[in-house]
Amino acid sequence: MSLLDKYLPRTDFESYEDFYNNYTVNIPDNFNFAYDVVDVLAQEKPNGRALQWCDEKGADASFTFSEIRNLTDRAANVLDKAGIKKSDPVMLILKRRWEYWPVLLALHKLGAIAIPATHLLTAKDIVYRCNAAGIKGIVCVDDHDLMLRINEAEAAMEQSSGFSEKMHLKYKAFVRSVHTPKDHDPAKSVFAADPALQWNDLSLQIKEASDVYQKPAVNNKTDIMLLYFTSGTTGMPKMVRHDFTYPLGHIATAKYWHQVVPEGLHLTVADTGWAKAAWGCIYGQWLCEAGIFVFDYDRFDPRQMLEIISRYRLTSFCAPPTIYRFFIKEDLKKYDFSALKHCSVAGEPLNPEIFEQFLAGTGIKLRECYGQTELTVSLCTWPWLEPKPGSMGKPAPGYDIGLLREDGSPCAMGEEGQIAVRTGRRKPYGMFGGYYRDENLTASVWRGDIYYTGDVAWTDEDGYYWFVGRNDDVIKSSGYRIGPFEVESALMSHPAVLECAITGVPDEERGTIIKATVVLAKNYTAADELKTELQNHVKKTTAPYKYPRIVEFVNELPKTISGKIRRVQIREEDSDKTEPK
Repeated sequence: MSLLDKYLPRTDFESYEDFYNNYTVNIPDNFNFAYDVVDVLAQEKPNGRALQWCDEKGADASFTFSEIRNLTDRAANVLDKAGIKKSDPVMLILKRRWEYWPVLLALHKLGAIAIPATHLLTAKDIVYRCNAAGIKGIVCVDDHDLMLRINEAEAAMEQSSGFSEKMHLKYKAFVRSVHTPKDHDPAKSVFAADPALQWNDLSLQIKEASDVYQKPAVNNKTDIMLLYFTSGTTGMPKMVRHDFTYPLGHIATAKYWHQVVPEGLHLTVADTGWAKAAWGCIYGQWLCEAGIFVFDYDRFDPRQMLEIISRYRLTSFCAPPTIYRFFIKEDLKKYDFSALKHCSVAGEPLNPEIFEQFLAGTGIKLRECYGQTELTVSLCTWPWLEPKPGSMGKPAPGYDIGLLREDGSPCAMGEEGQIAVRTGRRKPYGMFGGYYRDENLTASVWRGDIYYTGDVAWTDEDGYYWFVGRNDDVIKSSGYRIGPFEVESALMSHPAVLECAITGVPDEERGTIIKATVVLAKNYTAADELKTELQNHVKKTTAPYKYPRIVEFVNELPKTISGKIRRVQIREEDSDKTEPK
């Protein structure tokens, strides 16, 4: 009997329709992923490979389920002794270090609230998050600059205003890199002598702690388990709250989108500060008894990652389109993909050119999906569906999805509308419970029993959904509504284009005109002749009125930590250039 049999009444389906109508999940009372999944796996398959980790400098480590449980219980004892209790929010800034997994699981065992975060936060960002969520602890990597920023934020907290609750840290700690000398104290250079800014060495504390942890009173499954600050492509980050049933919502993610296999190795390219790590680096994968692979790097090198996939014989792989854009510029035939069976993509729509070239190089069809930090996999090219490059596929079981006009009426086939999730009959597995401490914001997107995603799409005659763009990204020019993705796809089919972003620029005559911000592929040089060539290419590839009247060549595009292109930043920078000084 597999672990999944405890939670899925049925795992095999004959068709997409069968899957959509009959997939259900048993959700036990007081479910806790750390106890009910990790501890069970440690008992039933103690020597099973849970986590395979390596970094760009050549360090390597492998952990069994028994070892993960041992580290988790040690970490739980450390945090408990430090005063971290049930419902205490704790921020984790651990990049792709393997310590993230036992520390996260330790917080789950305590019933505390885990807040994964990126190492790119400024001191101001940290102050905002600590005040907004009432954070009681911070665990980070031993990065000198990051630790300084955390100290700066802690010192500034008493002077901050705008929140009723000021930050008071019960615990502040760092984890050591495997490359940090044992006799080096990373905290000495960041004011360790100041008692108010004292740091703990969690790596050392875990080694010295007991590996026997007494389970506290059971949590309620509706308690908050995770808080995610959204990636902030527009506006201030929102606090998305998920309860303890959230991991069960990702069974569909791992089994039917990533298509992981027991004993296999799955890599989702994601920093642990991004919600995508929850999708692809822990919950669904371990529920399916697959091993998780982690590649810890600071700077992405496509050749190095392709070598990792080949050397460690990964069986499934998931990454944002940006990664695949770089992959297809390499000679894929040089690498051994014989163990690799399934590849998936999410974060932004996939340009058809990438799909076709990756298929030609590997024989694997990329499967797209759509979701948000607030949701789990909501639309997907499921195993029973033939991929249509650029399409998000069809709705997930439990997701009653429709496209709505601005007046709330349903859209016809082929008509663009906002993606909305109806929750009247049942809330989808793993859907968020609202924005933490912000009922007004929750009500602004979750009206009645309908959640409005803010994303625009259309459906074709086969019921496939096609992404147009964020509501804010859709461009209105000369009476036309133009989604950036279609124009970006047209540009991406030109060999000179490595990456691009389409935005609107104000224009007195047309209201708005199309601008393309382009990163060139190797061996291409910016020139007026190339601009004209790209404009003409778009005119031939899609409707002529959609061609970019402005083309700007740049070295890189602004992105969130999750790899999403920040079109809002491009628009803001263009606005700054045109505003009178």
